[in-house]
Amino acid sequence: MRRKSITRRQVALLGGSTTWGDCAVAAYYFVNRRTLVNGPVIDAYERAFADLVGVQHACSFSAARVGLYMTLRALEIGHGDDVLLQVPTHVVVANAIGYAGARPVYVDCRPMDCNIDFDQAEKRVGPRTKALILQHTFGVPGDLEVALDFCRRHRLVLLEDCVHALGATYAGKPVGSFGRAAFFSTEETKTISTTMGGMVVTNDDDLAARLRHLQKGCGSPSASSVRRLLLKLSIYHALSTPSIHWYARALFEGMGSRNPLPGPTTPEERRGQRPRGYEQRLSNAQAALGLRQLKRIVSNISHRRAVASDYDVRLSAFGIDPLQPVKDADPAFVRYPVWVQDREKAARAIARHTVVGRWFTSVLEESDSPSVAGYDAGSCPVAEAAATHLINLPTHPRVSIEDIDAITRALGRAVGDRGYWKDGCVRSSSPGSFRPEARE
Repeated sequence: MRRKSITRRQVALLGGSTTWGDCAVAAYYFVNRRTLVNGPVIDAYERAFADLVGVQHACSFSAARVGLYMTLRALEIGHGDDVLLQVPTHVVVANAIGYAGARPVYVDCRPMDCNIDFDQAEKRVGPRTKALILQHTFGVPGDLEVALDFCRRHRLVLLEDCVHALGATYAGKPVGSFGRAAFFSTEETKTISTTMGGMVVTNDDDLAARLRHLQKGCGSPSASSVRRLLLKLSIYHALSTPSIHWYARALFEGMGSRNPLPGPTTPEERRGQRPRGYEQRLSNAQAALGLRQLKRIVSNISHRRAVASDYDVRLSAFGIDPLQPVKDADPAFVRYPVWVQDREKAARAIARHTVVGRWFTSVLEESDSPSVAGYDAGSCPVAEAAATHLINLPTHPRVSIEDIDAITRALGRAVGDRGYWKDGCVRSSSPGSFRPEARE
């Protein structure tokens, strides 16, 4: 196969799951006031989401964090209760626990896959502990067999954090179908994008009824806020086109605080405070975009897995070991994580070819300080190391074989034989199977 020049090609982290067809749908709803906020597509989207995860019920909200908060309320987990969750994670997860009145109790991660360390969880569980949030970090399933046993022994509710993991499976079964409930995100950086959005899924009829009741009590988003989200989706899709992103990103970032598009995390949330208008529903227009992308989810996930497989093989040749998922886990790879000794050196090396992902720069990503949500410095040393050493690479459908080649060569030359995953990771021994996805 003849390789194309990628001299001016830079792959973004955003915009990779959307298409020009999605932008056309966004434009349709932008001018259609009647079905912009409320409409029948919400129900269809929720049914399709439940079918994909293999559960009976799905309930949409304006964001996954709102879905988690509502789930805790529906389960009557609040004042006087503790909830175990791993770090690194995002501050909005800890915030949702705090908003419900409960206390987040932080557990370190395992370096092999950045998922929860159950040895430490055994030491953190106590008489006030009511639930465990199992995060499937980067779309790599946590050890669900161990998690289910842990929750049975300690009589805890298992809630799956599938924010990164739409399409991932464990023992052939979709993640999100194992716990009492699970929450997903369709925010702009996730596997599919409605710019903002979340979904809670469950097989528990009573819990689903309580969630529906709480959903009805949520406010509707304003027409203007929905239009801004639709505009952001279309602008991000255009500006993240690899052939122009190098220039477009510099122009876009140069706007700084003058950027009129909404951000995913408010200043209040970064400080651990609850923002106004927190409890909101998903709009009909966003549901239409999510439903379109669910129809492409099989090819989307297949592409991400193929890209990750090629990263495994090519980076292993430079002495950079891939992470090691647990047995029976089939990841979805919302991004591909790499543990490097010198993050800034690695970022400079590949900046020409891709925007470098920096999940996570803190044990509580995007917080002003982890202390705003009650994290004690030094309590989770592996997670703190991950916040210093992790970079992540794009896996979305706009990533081509030429991109993979350029990224891995540049990264390998910069950090080869010095990039590593700690504690028991093994190198991939089979060749990659990259097949570019047909685009709309």
